[in-house]
Amino acid sequence: MNQAWHSLTAEETATRLDVDLRQGLSETEAGNRLASFGPNEIPATGMRPPWRIFAGQFSGMLVQILIAAAAFALTIGEILEAGVILALVLLNSVLGFLQEARAERALVALRRMAIGQATVQRGGRICEIPADRLVPGDIVLLQTGDGIPADGRLLESIDLSVQESALTGESAPVRKDADAVLEPATALADRTNRVHLGTQVVYGRGSFIVTETGASTALGATARLLESVTAEPTPLQKQLDGLARMLAYGVAGVAVVVLLLGIAGGESFRTMILTAVSLAVAAVPESLTALVAITLAVGAQKMLGQGALIRRLPAVEALGSIEVICADKTGTMTENRMTVSVLDVAEHRLELKLAEPDSGGLAAEIAGHPAIDLLLIGGALCNDGLLENPEDPHGAYRVRGEPTEAALVLAAARGGRLKTALEATLPRIAEIPFDAGRRLMTTVHGPVATDGVGPGVVGRYLDGGRYLVLTKGAVEALLPRADTIWVDGDERVLDAAWRERITRAHDALAEKGMRVLAVGMRRLATLPDKDARAALENGLSFIGLIGIYDPPRPAVTHAIAECRQAGIKAVMITGDHPLTARHIAEEVGIDTAAGVIGGSEIAAMTPAELRETVKRATVFARVAPEDKLRLIEAYQSEGWSVAMTGDGVNDAPALKKADIGIAMGRMGTDVAKEAAQIVLLDDNFATITAAVRQGRAIYDNLIKFIVYLLSCNVSEIAVVTFAPFLGMPLPLLPLQILWMNLVTDGLPALALGMEPAEDDLMERPSQTAGELIFGKQGLYLMLLVGALITELSLGIGFAYWLGGSAAWQTMLLTVLVFSQMAVALALRSRSRPTVQLGWGSNPALLGAVAATVLLQLAIVYLPPLQTAFQTTALSLGDLAVAGASAVAVFLGTERIKLAGFLRQG
Repeated sequence: MNQAWHSLTAEETATRLDVDLRQGLSETEAGNRLASFGPNEIPATGMRPPWRIFAGQFSGMLVQILIAAAAFALTIGEILEAGVILALVLLNSVLGFLQEARAERALVALRRMAIGQATVQRGGRICEIPADRLVPGDIVLLQTGDGIPADGRLLESIDLSVQESALTGESAPVRKDADAVLEPATALADRTNRVHLGTQVVYGRGSFIVTETGASTALGATARLLESVTAEPTPLQKQLDGLARMLAYGVAGVAVVVLLLGIAGGESFRTMILTAVSLAVAAVPESLTALVAITLAVGAQKMLGQGALIRRLPAVEALGSIEVICADKTGTMTENRMTVSVLDVAEHRLELKLAEPDSGGLAAEIAGHPAIDLLLIGGALCNDGLLENPEDPHGAYRVRGEPTEAALVLAAARGGRLKTALEATLPRIAEIPFDAGRRLMTTVHGPVATDGVGPGVVGRYLDGGRYLVLTKGAVEALLPRADTIWVDGDERVLDAAWRERITRAHDALAEKGMRVLAVGMRRLATLPDKDARAALENGLSFIGLIGIYDPPRPAVTHAIAECRQAGIKAVMITGDHPLTARHIAEEVGIDTAAGVIGGSEIAAMTPAELRETVKRATVFARVAPEDKLRLIEAYQSEGWSVAMTGDGVNDAPALKKADIGIAMGRMGTDVAKEAAQIVLLDDNFATITAAVRQGRAIYDNLIKFIVYLLSCNVSEIAVVTFAPFLGMPLPLLPLQILWMNLVTDGLPALALGMEPAEDDLMERPSQTAGELIFGKQGLYLMLLVGALITELSLGIGFAYWLGGSAAWQTMLLTVLVFSQMAVALALRSRSRPTVQLGWGSNPALLGAVAATVLLQLAIVYLPPLQTAFQTTALSLGDLAVAGASAVAVFLGTERIKLAGFLRQG
């Protein structure tokens, strides 16, 4: 398929690919080509094969220390010691492999969920398919904001500009020309009649015929060069790695002290070398980064089930610190179920009930009011929505497109004005696409035919052979461009009285929460050149207003109340009129006491003024995409962590700037989704708050198991360090230290990370990510609990040693393991007694604790393991003492916790 497609015309390209440009490929032919060419996807670069995941388990500094320790044991003849160390290393590596492989599979599943959609023409029908099902010969439709899903030759380009910097490095968007036929040697960046996978439409619309897919695309060739590139660790992973290194350096000093004290106390140099190395390894929670990654991946899967697709795992944890949520109104706080409710023209208003197919009442109204007829026609033609089934005899029409435009097309269809029939008589020949700055869209139709729709269209509104210009958009943007008003088939001067009447009608609709659009028209004898088309939007004849209602989502009111309770500021940002914004904000429970701030006011404010404004205001209307970026910067300059929603191309900078960028999954453009860390699959504000709750739960659990791991490791270090000062011999053997580290750091910590969200989670203030590792309260709790475990275990071990018990070392080890399990159970909640949580609410933790206790009993009582770990069987009385010490540690940890040491992180 590698040909110089840019040197062919569109028709020649279609002939080479054997496709009818009017019909597109049939489903059968598309299926055959998919089997031949394969799916339209770039082979994953950076996905690790299983053998590489397993090999990666041995790359860490701490594992290599263990391997070095085993090699050292072999050189001094301790074969059993070396064998057990290597067995533990292998076991730990297998567990790590299984955990990472599972996380890798989860990420693959997330990538599959993120596959984009493509609008194609197949078998004469317009339909939407997953982009990975595209094949050469498919005809793909494009509009502003779309990502290009494959390489292809343009068939149509209406003011089409494509951002190709990701592929060519050219920073400025490239204006495309479907009519161009270029030389075969034309460079990739200069192929103006081609589009390529991985680029984005930033303006205009068009269509193209797919020529290459997947690995055969220009991006596919580039991707092959990236296979050697490795992913950078996330900031959270870097913080955790830094913590592990800091602990390692600190413990290295302790290990040297233990080595010297042990030798001074009469222990052998060989034993103390192994003890020092094992202690250093045991003291550092080497499984910490793996546990965090697994916890985040599992959290991402849970959020996916709730409708939030996490594109970057660190966003899961970052959600826990969000303090401001800036959300769009339409589709996020409302249902995005746009319905035309009011048609308002000069001297007449028609209220519609269009939940069900119309029975002819609307058509009858149109017959008596030609201005309403023209209003519906204008709304349907100046529109990119597609009517999918115009022949449906029951009127159960389906429309594909942006919800507002779909509502206009549907209203016209139910009034007897099918868009397909209108376009047959009034074909679109030029347009000025919608722009957020102008807040207008204009289309040009003609030359006008004299049949096909009936005498109403041509006879009432146009002279034969004329061009029709239709403009729709915001009332305040269109009204100043109008000179006349259409009054039942006649144009009159749009004087001050008419302007006041239109403004009052608009405000009345907006105060009821409606989005209000205005429609205007012009009739031209000749069509101006492209360079003069901006003037088409002047000298309009005002036709009327269309009121569109989008009811609030039922769950949003509760979600906003939950945000308020959690100390999160919910902010509405919308392009709608201030009156509409105020009405919806009041309905969903957003405070409007500070008034509604308009986009023009934002533009006029200095940065300092805007910072003061965002402290009090919660509703912003008529906001342009560039205003969103200023709002984000204002909130962040005040030290707030901000989440921002967006769906358009121009929202991408704000989504990237925000601490958490949230793109709309249904209506969002590919550009917005690529810029965001989270994609809402249902475009629902309530899903954001559910994701914040889940993020807080994960953040909560990360704190719990980090404090748990460090508390346990502190106690192990302290026991080995302080025992010599009591005159005791080495309290724990190297293998016993390694064993304890293995059974207590793995499954219990992971299970603690699966703890369900606490009831008061959304009643606490937001926290900063820095508290996760360096929070003072967490540090105090870690030291206090570590001291408690050390005091009990070392005290019991010292008493048994003084009493001459042969099992004193085994007893000390068992008390340590049991006590650490007690800490895991006590840290299930940061603020509530564990007994209030219900013992069955986290069965994974109970199972992990039970398994750890059984494993400890196995090395105490099974002869082969007794030999390996040099343990002695304990009596029932001894076990009772160990159990009692665990209960004491549990109660002590509960008391410390309830004193507030873990409440703030």
